[in-house]
Amino acid sequence: MSAEVVLEKRQFGHRARLALDPALSRQVDEQAHAARTMWNLLHAWWQMMPKDKRTLGHADAAIRQARKDIDFLAALPAQAAQAVLKTYFQAWKNCWDGRADAPNFKSRLRSVMSVDIPQGRDLNITRVHRRWGMVNIPKVGRVRFRWTKDLPVGKRANEENRITGARLVKDALGWHIAFRVQTLVRKPEPHTGPEGGIDVGITVPLALSDGTTYDHDEWLPAKEKAKLLRLEQRAAHRKTFRKPAERTSGRLRATYDQIAGLRAKAKRRAIDWQHQTTTDIARKYATAVVEALHITNMVKSAKGTVEEPGKSVAQKSGLNRSISGQSWGRTVTMLTYKTTRQGGTLVKVPAPNTSRRCSACGFITPGSREDQATFVCKNPGCGWEGNADHNASRNVLHLYRIGLVAIPAAGRAVARRAKRVKPTTVR
Repeated sequence: MSAEVVLEKRQFGHRARLALDPALSRQVDEQAHAARTMWNLLHAWWQMMPKDKRTLGHADAAIRQARKDIDFLAALPAQAAQAVLKTYFQAWKNCWDGRADAPNFKSRLRSVMSVDIPQGRDLNITRVHRRWGMVNIPKVGRVRFRWTKDLPVGKRANEENRITGARLVKDALGWHIAFRVQTLVRKPEPHTGPEGGIDVGITVPLALSDGTTYDHDEWLPAKEKAKLLRLEQRAAHRKTFRKPAERTSGRLRATYDQIAGLRAKAKRRAIDWQHQTTTDIARKYATAVVEALHITNMVKSAKGTVEEPGKSVAQKSGLNRSISGQSWGRTVTMLTYKTTRQGGTLVKVPAPNTSRRCSACGFITPGSREDQATFVCKNPGCGWEGNADHNASRNVLHLYRIGLVAIPAAGRAVARRAKRVKPTTVR
């Protein structure tokens, strides 16, 4: 007799690049600017209205009147305008619940340009080629997008497996469409794989307790790094000709766009590597154990104050850039949901002294960490020698096995010893 199959609903997003010509790109830009203006008008309306008038009905009437009075707001589809309204009210709910700060005005230059398509039936997605698909954007028309993932469209779409909506987002590489997909999948069985401790670093991005390491090349090759340096020097030179309070010239903006494009390309490669690496770890290990790092505190500047200036400021600045470039927090976020999808778990343990303690004898002996790569225990009764990152990952796994885990409390990680205690040796 076969076991009963348990299904569960899963929601995820899939982002694809749009192929827009300059005319269509301008139309989407107009919609994004209209959506940003709608948000700012709602925020101004919220500040002016008394508390008893700040209701969804009153706000809906206000934006309907604004669309009649202001001509360029008509570029935004009515459904997208309603989505702006719901997002704004949700932002206040998140603020009242303590999950986010209060909403504010959106700047033209610093805010992300985006347009919401709340209803999936408006998209009318079809696949026309192995690499391309077609999607309908309201008030724009049929647009091609890169087909890199099978989507529930056509005969494959039903009540359980469908696209519920999408959002248009613009970054330095152009316009993208992020689909919201709802699907019915089989509930994963409990993972039967081993436990693995993970140590994150800069020289070795990910080192596991069983000796496995995950490394990557530079996100930008030598030619692209040289080009980025030339563009940054050009931007700095052109910036010297701008007078105070003077608008940025077109040439300087074009240089900034080229710099942003190269940096966005590097970020896209980094995210791709992280996705592949975390997927491989989630498939292999039933329990992934990581350190509860406070990355915000780790990347604080060492500049100090005028009275007490810091030391080695340039070196600390370079270290901060290297830590930020590895995006440890994003790696842990990916591992969290990917281990769950594979039937495993992710556990955090306290981070102090994991790189200074010997994983063989458990003692912290001064001078054991001779350099970045090698760990040689100076305890006379031990003398264990091995890779420093491998040693740290063994300590991370050891903390989990003795039941010492980190739980969030009042914005900080607190060590807690679990009831179940496992063997204290790490082999």
